[in-house]
Amino acid sequence: MLHRDTLLRLCRARDMLRETGEGALPVQRVAADLGMSQFHFIRLFKAVFGETPKQCQLRSRLEKAKLLLMLTESSVTDVCMEVGFSSLGSFSTVFAARVGMAPSAYRKSARAMLEAPGQIPRQLIPGCLTLM
Repeated sequence: MLHRDTLLRLCRARDMLRETGEGALPVQRVAADLGMSQFHFIRLFKAVFGETPKQCQLRSRLEKAKLLLMLTESSVTDVCMEVGFSSLGSFSTVFAARVGMAPSAYRKSARAMLEAPGQIPRQLIPGCLTLM
């Protein structure tokens, strides 16, 4: 059983890891900020959240990329850079593997669902949030 303080520190770390773009922190730095070894931090993080810190970072970057592709006119390259990828090729490969389609195809598909410009389509909002 984890101590309450440890859980709070892990939640703070998750928030830090979700930051995207150039300000994204390396896992080693987040662990050091929490006063843990990198390996202990990774083990605890995965046990609590069900994914590694790197997976958390990647998921957050891709979620932000999906929003930017859907709601802005930014080029795929600009979106790639804004969410912290340094290579358009690696961004496109990872995006397609995780999302199931290329970034440009996702943009076209997501925009087809838009009911009003700048608003997220209801189909893409998690069910738990529609209850609020």
